[in-house]
Amino acid sequence: MGKLVWKVMGSGATEFADVAARKLVTTVWRVAVGKRPPGHISDPRVSWPAAIGWAAGSGAVVGVARLLATRKAAAYYTKSAGHPPEALQEGQLAVGSL
Repeated sequence: MGKLVWKVMGSGATEFADVAARKLVTTVWRVAVGKRPPGHISDPRVSWPAAIGWAAGSGAVVGVARLLATRKAAAYYTKSAGHPPEALQEGQLAVGSL
């Protein structure tokens, strides 16, 4: 297994987690608040509490989902290849890191 395999696995897992988490947060918001989440939180017509609540809630859930998916993909890669992805070895940046 090589760099390309890890990029596909890591990116695919992250993208899937991102989409699933956003759907979950949107559904929870609709149930908890009783209306659709704000479309654009930078729109001045969106109240500050709604904008901050949406940004904090969706950011946290999406971030954790992406972390879990990337770690699961890395564990699967490590088990399959017998070594961690090169991008995750000491001193290197991982997919999606800053």
